[in-house]
Amino acid sequence: MKYAIVESGGKQYKAVEGATIDVDLLEVESGATVNLDNVLLLVEDETITVGTPSIKGAAVSTTVVDHIKGPKLLIFKYSPKKRIRVKTGHRQQYTRLKIESIKVE
Repeated sequence: MKYAIVESGGKQYKAVEGATIDVDLLEVESGATVNLDNVLLLVEDETITVGTPSIKGAAVSTTVVDHIKGPKLLIFKYSPKKRIRVKTGHRQQYTRLKIESIKVE
């Protein structure tokens, strides 16, 4: 099995060919190709390559599938004796990427 650990937006993701990952919102259109160059680890069958801090010449080619919203989070602040009740919500926006290929030069 061939997979790579890539970094996007300060977070690390496991990229497997043919799978999809949800990364923080990228300012690109749907259907565009995005290359993730910051590959931290690469596994090909029995061979494991660890970058210091990244692997030079390695890249993950992806296609933007869609822009989605994550689950709604509710934030409720409460102070019992002061009659303070604040209810807010948040939905994080993500970009769904389909992993096309993992390349090493």
